Amino acid sequence: MSKLTIVATMELKPGTRSEVLAVMKAHRERCLRDEPGTLQFDVLVPEKEDDKIMIYEVYRDAEAFKLHWDGASMKTVRTEIGERMVKMTGVRCASA
Repeated sequence: MSKLTIVATMELKPGTRSEVLAVMKAHRERCLRDEPGTLQFDVLVPEKEDDKIMIYEVYRDAEAFKLHWDGASMKTVRTEIGERMVKMTGVRCASA
């Protein structure tokens, strides 16, 4: 099985990035601490796009990502971010 990498972009309602960023930083810490299959989780802040946050995640394999996606921390994130997120897009990448 190969590692799975996710590159995601979150589009946010104007003026909410600092609040969402705090939620995502806490989420990152929980994932790295509590999910053995989460190998890397970076929260990126685009310099010229005030309404976006990007995420770079690396998982041991697809099953580890599924556990993450269905897990407790993701449920917390969905609740805490609520309607501040307008849209999220992501690209699944296999390690070369």
